[in-house]
Amino acid sequence: MPVYVSRPAIALPRFRVDTRAIIDDIARHHPDDPRLKVYERVIGNLQVDNRHFVAPLDSPAIAGDADITERVRSGFGHAVRMGEEAARGALERAAVQPSEIDAIVTSHSTTWGIPGLDVQLANALGLPVRARRIAMTTLACAGGIQALVRAAEFAAARPGSKVLVVVSEVISSVYNHRDTNIQSMIYKALFGDSAGACVVSTEPPPEPGLRIEDPVAAHTFELLLHHTEDFYSGSLDTSGLHFDSTKAGQKGAAESMPYVLDWLDHKVPDWAVIHPGSPGIITDVAKSLGLGEEHTRHSRAVLAETGSLGGVSVLAILDKLHGTPPSAGESGVALAFGPGFVTAALRCSWAGPDPS
Repeated sequence: MPVYVSRPAIALPRFRVDTRAIIDDIARHHPDDPRLKVYERVIGNLQVDNRHFVAPLDSPAIAGDADITERVRSGFGHAVRMGEEAARGALERAAVQPSEIDAIVTSHSTTWGIPGLDVQLANALGLPVRARRIAMTTLACAGGIQALVRAAEFAAARPGSKVLVVVSEVISSVYNHRDTNIQSMIYKALFGDSAGACVVSTEPPPEPGLRIEDPVAAHTFELLLHHTEDFYSGSLDTSGLHFDSTKAGQKGAAESMPYVLDWLDHKVPDWAVIHPGSPGIITDVAKSLGLGEEHTRHSRAVLAETGSLGGVSVLAILDKLHGTPPSAGESGVALAFGPGFVTAALRCSWAGPDPS
């Protein structure tokens, strides 16, 4: 049974930070680092013009010296607030009331709290007390597609049900001047904070959108490359959350694509939603899929305007796709990569307006 994904709603925090401010902040905190020119060049190559943070750049919980207690307290509160804003926007776009939601799927990796984001949002939104909950907490950049996979499976197994998907990430929580390797400098400039949400159901939404024909069997994809835990990793200490990667991580997407192509039967899609982990990832994935640069414009626009949003990125790209949509019936693929090294993907098509 096919399922449909409503147009996502995206919540961005109000503090907009341009890349020049990031470069200047790094220089201010590390004035004697001989690699400052290298950092500036590499950061410029990210093709990120702006990103949004939940607090000013110079706040204690971002570029300051707040400890893990303050960083987690502040970050989790912002994650809940952004998640609620995005969720309410998604429900409005889908013309669905909170009381109609049968399940909520959340992804949140960058701060910590118990009860988690799923419970906080269920309470804030007034979801039914018997609404099912699927809370994912370690998927990071793969979380958006993985949440859609789980929501689609749930909806297909229970025809008529409505599943709320919410991804909320405060990735500025990894902005920490105690981290001084080149990877940490890149991540200071690459990431932004945000939340995104949508509704997944077997009932077509009021406007055209994403359709997944067979989410239970052939049209969802998950992959774990074994023994690649060091490609991308996070850790906690008294100073906060830290995110790191190895040089081998740069080849994770390329190593995963042969499996994706086999799953697609080597058929070239008409369009794609590609997680914007970096300009190189966008280019390499599009090339592997047999697509040209024109098919990457939404991924590149999200990267330039907001940076990488972690699991929210694919929802932001899908939102842009609604602005210049494919033709009804055209086939597409949506995919993202994350620590593990994991890949999650959807084979989908663009559905026309509901004839009813």
